[in-house]
Amino acid sequence: MPEVECNVSIRTAFGFLRLSGALICSVALVFRFIWGLGSATFTASNFFAYLTIQSNIAFVVVSVLGGLCALRQPIDPRWLTTLRAAVLSCTLSAGIVFAVLIQQAGARNFRIDVPWSDQILHFWLPAFALLGWIAAPGRGPGLRRALVLVLGYLVVWGGFTLVRGSFVGWYPYFFLDPAQVNGLGEFAFFCALAVTLFTLVTTSVLAVSRAQPFTEREKVRAALARRLEAASTRRREEVVTRRGKVRGSPGPSQPARRR
Repeated sequence: MPEVECNVSIRTAFGFLRLSGALICSVALVFRFIWGLGSATFTASNFFAYLTIQSNIAFVVVSVLGGLCALRQPIDPRWLTTLRAAVLSCTLSAGIVFAVLIQQAGARNFRIDVPWSDQILHFWLPAFALLGWIAAPGRGPGLRRALVLVLGYLVVWGGFTLVRGSFVGWYPYFFLDPAQVNGLGEFAFFCALAVTLFTLVTTSVLAVSRAQPFTEREKVRAALARRLEAASTRRREEVVTRRGKVRGSPGPSQPARRR
């Protein structure tokens, strides 16, 4: 019973952490939108065209579902674990891509401002979600279809972005803009690099899901230690009891002395 109570309390805590993550992400999205309004080139349609924004909106939805599930059920259903794996993979990959874009900004002579909301959306929340993925109890293995969801979404998003960009003259990332890449070869290289990155990240996330959550491993070790200690205590008590019986038993009868 102590192990069960400990597991329930930890899962409840992670449930509230998931809901807190959804709230923080929502606040960061709103402030990022407000911050963008200060730019003359900002449009709401372009804002929601970013893969990072879309994946973080999905993060809010999945975190709310995961938080409510953690507060009500001891184990996440398989479909929720798979959906969480897909969304986590997208947010992690988007954060890595954003870091590369920042590094490439100076080389390509364009400026990227990184407000606090972008730091939360691209770096802090993905790291927070990854820690929860590794540690939170009640998570089973995710299905491989998470990779299908991620790559399917990436292809649909990329195709729509290219078509839309040809009409509006704007692309969310430089490697999708024909005016900023050196021909079809560089475009294909960056697209293949992005697909490879998303594939590797998703595969890694699914591999982690096949390992027992960290908090459950600690719980198992603690439970095993308690059981071993209890068994050792019982053995010591049995030895003491046997010795007490031996000492208290009457000795061999002595012949009566003659008077």
